Amino acid sequence: MLTLSNLPVFLRFDGRKAVLAGAGDPSAWKAELLVAAGADVLLLAPEPSPKLDEIIARGQVRHERRAWRQADFDGALVAIVEARDDAEAERFRVAARGSGALVNAIDRPDYCDFSFGAIVERSPLVIAISTEGAAPVFAQAIRSRIESLFPETLRDWANAARAWRPRFAGLDLARRRTIWADFSARALASVDRGPTEADYEALSKGAHVGRLIVAGVGPGAVDLVTLRAVRALQAAEFIVEDGAIDPEVRRLGRREAGVEICRDGADESVRQRALARVGAGETVVVLRPGDGRGSDWETIAARAGAVCEIAPGVVSR
Repeated sequence: MLTLSNLPVFLRFDGRKAVLAGAGDPSAWKAELLVAAGADVLLLAPEPSPKLDEIIARGQVRHERRAWRQADFDGALVAIVEARDDAEAERFRVAARGSGALVNAIDRPDYCDFSFGAIVERSPLVIAISTEGAAPVFAQAIRSRIESLFPETLRDWANAARAWRPRFAGLDLARRRTIWADFSARALASVDRGPTEADYEALSKGAHVGRLIVAGVGPGAVDLVTLRAVRALQAAEFIVEDGAIDPEVRRLGRREAGVEICRDGADESVRQRALARVGAGETVVVLRPGDGRGSDWETIAARAGAVCEIAPGVVSR
């Protein structure tokens, strides 16, 4: 493994104490995160900002209008300070570490034991992104990209995993691994919807439900490919295209996906191989110029008893 600039970890608070010494808006954001993570927050702010006042008014933190002191760190898992200068950050760090707390000094990385990254929140699924402070805006841009690819429905799939896990607990290890591999493939192929009891039944019976998706890629420019088509590509285990599609479009999909290029369009043998993969439980994506409609894939799929979905592309004018 290459050298890591930081070790990514997730702290479990479950009501454990967090000390936050700061009165400005940066402290307000840290307070929101700590409260959301289940911390018992002791806020030390002589003159809190309006944003902090809102949090205090909601009764989500224990607020005292004073500066921090050594005894505040007793039993704290973390301690965070919005320091006026490096000297205050250093005093805070020494005091908090002396009580065993992990320290974060807001916007002063040299005085931090840990940092806050950009967060994609689909709790219980949480994704954190860090550039070690080198490019916070870059981290935010990556977060936005991930959020666009994984909508709120992914939260429902993560909750379903938590709810269904006890039902699979009595199965042997190999069977459970197969189920969770199938669950992951099903969730990532179905981010446009939430899970259902039918999904649980299919998983418990080992039923693999394949998907055939015809994705329109519009006029061909990679930046005009719709989000729905990108999601389809990232779920694809097999891709069919005619060779005229911009290679950058195909690269939006999973690197391990199989690809069949048909220079003159998909012939019958290609269609049958694609449908066989669908029947075996795989997700097959057919890339077509334009909006993706009007092909014979829908008719062929219906004859084989498979459902053909359309991910419409942008229509050039």
